[in-house]
Amino acid sequence: MRNKVRLGFLVGFALVGIGVPLLAHHGNAEYVGKQITVKGTVTAWIWTNPHSILKVDVPDDKGGVVHWICENNAPSTLINFGYTAKTFKPGDQVTVVMDATAKGTPVGRVSWVVLANGQVLMTDDRLRNNPQAGADGTQPEPANPKKAY
Repeated sequence: MRNKVRLGFLVGFALVGIGVPLLAHHGNAEYVGKQITVKGTVTAWIWTNPHSILKVDVPDDKGGVVHWICENNAPSTLINFGYTAKTFKPGDQVTVVMDATAKGTPVGRVSWVVLANGQVLMTDDRLRNNPQAGADGTQPEPANPKKAY
């Protein structure tokens, strides 16, 4: 009887151990198909799993600042697009094109980033040959971008 209780406890513990990480991952359901563009100053570049985060301060129409959180892919994916842990530093000026949230919060899923020198850093192979793919047509590509790939 005692062995059955131990076995039951171990099986239960194993199921919880496997199940909790599965619940932790999320999809992109929060983001709608509308792309937005923000221009601002980098405050942080968090190079971590499961998603890298670019924090950008963007001036608003009222003279204030909006603190944007720009969610990106994992570092293991981003290195294929030319990103590194040192790609951004606080004070850098960037333009970020991203999918907006349904709630309208200052959070988005990055499609591409334009650095101050004009270099374009993509996040999706589908965008490599046409940075406008998937955009709503209102965001023009920068003149003569320097591609990172």
